[in-house]
Formats: sequence, C-alpha cells, structure tokens
Amino acid sequence: MNNLAIDIGIKFFGGQGGSHGGVGSSLANLSGVGYLVSLFVKGSFVLAGIIILFFFITAGIGMIAGAGQNDPQKMEQSKKTATSAFVGFIVVFASYWIVQLVGQFTGVNILGQ
Repeated sequence: MNNLAIDIGIKFFGGQGGSHGGVGSSLANLSGVGYLVSLFVKGSFVLAGIIILFFFITAGIGMIAGAGQNDPQKMEQSKKTATSAFVGFIVVFASYWIVQLVGQFTGVNILGQ
C-alpha cells in the first residue's frame, strides 16, 4: 500500500531522502530559459525524425501498392512523398549541424552532448 504514494518532488526533481532516493532527472536541472530552449530543440529533432520516418514508410507502402495495382498515378504520388521526406531529412540534418556549429562557436552546449 505504501507504493501507491509517490513524492513528486523526489521522483521528478531529484530530491534527497525518502523511500525512492534521489532519482536525478532532467527536470531537476531546470536552470532557466536556455535550458528550456535546449529541451525544446532536442524534442523538435526527435519529433521531426519520427515524422520523416512515417513519411518514408508511407511512401514505400504506396509504391508497393501502386506497383501491385499497376496504378502510375499512385506511384507518382508515392515518389513525390518519398522525395519530400528526403528533402525534409536533409533540412533537419542540416539544421542539426547548424545548431551544433552555433553551439561550438558560442560555447553554449545547446543539445547537451
């Protein structure tokens, strides 16, 4: 019955003591706007990667379905989707490295690596 109660301060913000000990987490390091921006940038890159993966999978399935149905219009639409996903990947990849370069030049560790 004691396991049903969790001290949120200890669990999420890395406090000391209690039955859970100091569980350090990223929420324990909230030190200002810069850290929140860093979290947002990291999350944006992860979300962009998931969306790009979804579009690549959708394009691949569309190409396979279009070839099976002998539907050139569906194949063309799937090719456009794959091309758009590839361009999106290039944009996200380039923006990741631009953020890394800005971090190196300014001395700010934006992505926490």
